[in-house]
Amino acid sequence: MLYWLMKHVFLGPLLRLFFRPEIKGEENVPDSGGALLASNHLAVADSFFLPLMLKRRVTFPAKLEYFTQPGIKGRLKKWFFSGMGQIPIDRSGGAAAQAALDTGIRLLREGHLLGIYPEGTRSPDGRLYKGKTGLARMVLESRVKVIPVAMFDTDKANPIGSKMWRPHKIRITIGKPMDFSRYEGLAGDRFVERSITDEIMYALMEMSGQEYVDIYAAKAKELLAAQEAGEPAALPTQQRRTAADASGADRIPETEAG
Repeated sequence: MLYWLMKHVFLGPLLRLFFRPEIKGEENVPDSGGALLASNHLAVADSFFLPLMLKRRVTFPAKLEYFTQPGIKGRLKKWFFSGMGQIPIDRSGGAAAQAALDTGIRLLREGHLLGIYPEGTRSPDGRLYKGKTGLARMVLESRVKVIPVAMFDTDKANPIGSKMWRPHKIRITIGKPMDFSRYEGLAGDRFVERSITDEIMYALMEMSGQEYVDIYAAKAKELLAAQEAGEPAALPTQQRRTAADASGADRIPETEAG
């Protein structure tokens, strides 16, 4: 009920009025059953516009801190993020990361439409960064299809660090479902999980037109922070890629929560 009110009565009408969002490819989202929406991540606003524009309810994992802040402000945040269909996830350590994966797998098996940002965090500069393989683990364990999603211009409406959103037209493109059933039974194989993740990131890159950078977004944020502090930590140019040459993305065997 709260989700419906937020989408159709409170927040939804305002977002439509000021940002004129439009969506293409909504027919690629199944009417029922578990599926994983894998999206690029430009701004906090991504988690608001995608659920707004889809008929089905979308569940997003969200930082635990959004739900645990004390006081009136904390209670309002909890009400707001719960109303937007987000669920609290503790991502503070290894055990917490596994718990987050387990939660995602459970939701998918229960038939939810789960939204995930493979980059793990917002892009610090509008480029597309290396995906984390927790996404692939959830796909293999739950046996669902992946639906790639490209968000456009949410970072212009909601720039990093901004306290107020700025009216700007938002566009969303939903790609065709990606089937990874050929890898059934191979959950836990790090090479397979990296291959699946890279295939998804390549699809996102082609859809969004973003430049691909073959490092994790969290690492890029560290490098940018070091640059701002005057430390010699520039992003290596040899790790920058574009749509023309990213098909051979890094296959380093790592498994992290998406």
